[in-house]
Amino acid sequence: MILDHKLLNQLAPLELKARKIVEGFVSGLHRSPYHGFSVEFAEHRPYNQGDDFKHIDWKVYGKSERFYVKQYEAETNLRAHIALDVSSSMYFRHFADWSKLRYAIHFASALAYMMNRQRDATGLTLFDEDIRLRLPEKSTRSHLRLIYQHLEEELEQEKKRSKDQRSSASADALHSLAEKLDRRSLVVILTDLFENVDGHDALISALRHLRHQKHEVLLFNVLEHKSERELDFSDGKFLFEDMETGSEIEVIPSQVKDDYKAKVNEYTHKFKIACSDALVDFEEIDTQKSLDLALLAYLNKRKRLM
Repeated sequence: MILDHKLLNQLAPLELKARKIVEGFVSGLHRSPYHGFSVEFAEHRPYNQGDDFKHIDWKVYGKSERFYVKQYEAETNLRAHIALDVSSSMYFRHFADWSKLRYAIHFASALAYMMNRQRDATGLTLFDEDIRLRLPEKSTRSHLRLIYQHLEEELEQEKKRSKDQRSSASADALHSLAEKLDRRSLVVILTDLFENVDGHDALISALRHLRHQKHEVLLFNVLEHKSERELDFSDGKFLFEDMETGSEIEVIPSQVKDDYKAKVNEYTHKFKIACSDALVDFEEIDTQKSLDLALLAYLNKRKRLM
């Protein structure tokens, strides 16, 4: 079971939080192929017909009564790149304990920790309308600490509630990233998809660009479901502010909820179909829920690539 937000907030630095998140996640995989493993689980995979019996790990069999094959470093290495949206809309929080950005940073830190333990070369890109930072893919511990350093800086920025309005233009940033990644990688994108409607086709085009460059793509849509999907606010009038432009509008949610939900569901359905057509994996992350399902989605994607 993942640690709750209040306890995680008491831990520092981010690397320690990431380790606790991953260890809690792994300990909860009771029925997964990694049952009984430590955070070194990537060194094994389920036995497949035709595998040499000499590679079976009999100690694991004794614990789980299932056959697992020892997997060697040459088999486990991947190149992975985490692309994190740091635009102003990611600062949003209403019902959840954490903003979308804080939630995504902790998820990114857990992914980086997991990737490093799996000996995957890991890179990091921070973007809004432009690429703000790009770290190349490396698998060293010193590089992992550098990733945490930059994620910690974003956490500090989030604490200060910076008034710098950083707009979303994911398509431009992802097109640029597709050109900069010189070797085939698994690209994990964390974003709230807070684009202008006119920019949705451009975003799909950028995802196709990544696929055209032979990269695998896993897109996580980070959102606060209760507010941003359901518009589930109490009765009364609310003042909504666009966190990227500063524009404001007064709304009575109960009067527009049904129409709002219908339009959001229609857009999301179309976007999911477009992602599927582009062979891009699409997952939603609700910031009011644990990171377990998101981590499991990543692991399932990784397994399919092995």
